[in-house]
Amino acid sequence: MSISDHPRVYGTVALTAAFAAGILVTLGFKDCYPELENRYQRRRNRNLSRSNGDFGVVVSTANRKHRESLIFGPVRLEDHEEVTSNINSSFDWVEGIEGCIGNTPLVHIRSLSEATGCMILAKAEFLNGAGGSPKDRVALNMIQDAEERGLLVPGRGDTIYEGTAGSTGISLATLARAKGYKCHICMPSDMAIEKSQLLHHLGATVERVNPAPITSPEHFVNLARRRAREHEATHADGSVGFFADQFESPANYQAHVKTTGPEIYRQTDGQLDAFVAGAGTGGTIAGVAKYLKEEKNLWEARVVLADPQGSGLFNKIRHGVMYSSTEREGTRRRQQVDTMVEGIGINRITENFESGRVLIDDAVRVTDEQACRMARWLVEHDGIFCGSSTAVNCVAAVVTAMKLPKGSRVVTLLCDSGNRHLSKFWKKIGDMGLENDTHAPEDLFAELGLEDLKR
Repeated sequence: MSISDHPRVYGTVALTAAFAAGILVTLGFKDCYPELENRYQRRRNRNLSRSNGDFGVVVSTANRKHRESLIFGPVRLEDHEEVTSNINSSFDWVEGIEGCIGNTPLVHIRSLSEATGCMILAKAEFLNGAGGSPKDRVALNMIQDAEERGLLVPGRGDTIYEGTAGSTGISLATLARAKGYKCHICMPSDMAIEKSQLLHHLGATVERVNPAPITSPEHFVNLARRRAREHEATHADGSVGFFADQFESPANYQAHVKTTGPEIYRQTDGQLDAFVAGAGTGGTIAGVAKYLKEEKNLWEARVVLADPQGSGLFNKIRHGVMYSSTEREGTRRRQQVDTMVEGIGINRITENFESGRVLIDDAVRVTDEQACRMARWLVEHDGIFCGSSTAVNCVAAVVTAMKLPKGSRVVTLLCDSGNRHLSKFWKKIGDMGLENDTHAPEDLFAELGLEDLKR
């Protein structure tokens, strides 16, 4: 009889195997089978989302009882009931492309947080699924509002007209096709060419017009309004032309009161010290400010405008007037806002901005160079490839954070991808030689020329 056949040896081997298995379970089965753990967590998170009525939102676990699982770690006591009750409900979907709008994640920007000593969070609005920007929310709300008022009727052949720097037009063009409308966009000719190319591929009619002051009938917004009025005379099919009017329509800021503001409040558990955003139409900053302060009484949270060079809104918030010495006749390169930044910055007060202007506590002016350097910093340190308005937001978020106590929480927006800014903004970054430097900048404040803000 071999030694392996001896009863005592066999028993010892069996006992050793059982003991090893016990250690395996105690140490955590999940460490040996990560895919099994991931599958469990995905199902668990999906069920948690369903039980809370939200999709894509991180649900706070504060004040909930937990138990420890040797296999999967912390588990809520209710998990078993949720899993079993939803075992036949794992087939998820949304209704149309509009179902992909909203509930965007809040991203912790680690490099900016480490540099400032504050937690800087950014709403990833480029993940909105129609046009890939915060304007998805606005476009959808303007269309739905027009449908409720009978101004747009699906399938009638109606056309949506809008004057835009690009992002709102892209959102409108996408949703128009999805909902049975045509789209006609008027935009300044100095906007990045890839925006009008994208609009063309989305089936929109695009008119690129020379920049002109808002007092001119050839200003891109006034032209879109006129095209809408002319629609019935040029179309004999019974369809109508609807001018979306994003700059003045209350459906703009109301979209952010209804969605963006509540999402930020929920994702931060109402614990935020500042909200920072730029303004083009002004709908985002006004809508979020109105929700946080008027509906949630979060008056201690500061609302800060991020404004590019050449825009008059900085002076309006800081000094109560739009004028500055840089706006003298003959001193500006452009007839509109004297900046290469697109989507934010303006030299008039819109109805949307005015609706929340008194709720804005401060403003930060950001130069084109600072925006370019911030955009490169975000790529190098965080892998975030953004457009010009996002870069302005992030510079202003840093400046705001340095005025607050350490540990404060600042929220801003990642508006759209840098893919829409290749021919202008990112070309400028290349021309500055920033992309040819093989060494990533390590001092954020030196990079942005903000050394005096260092604590």
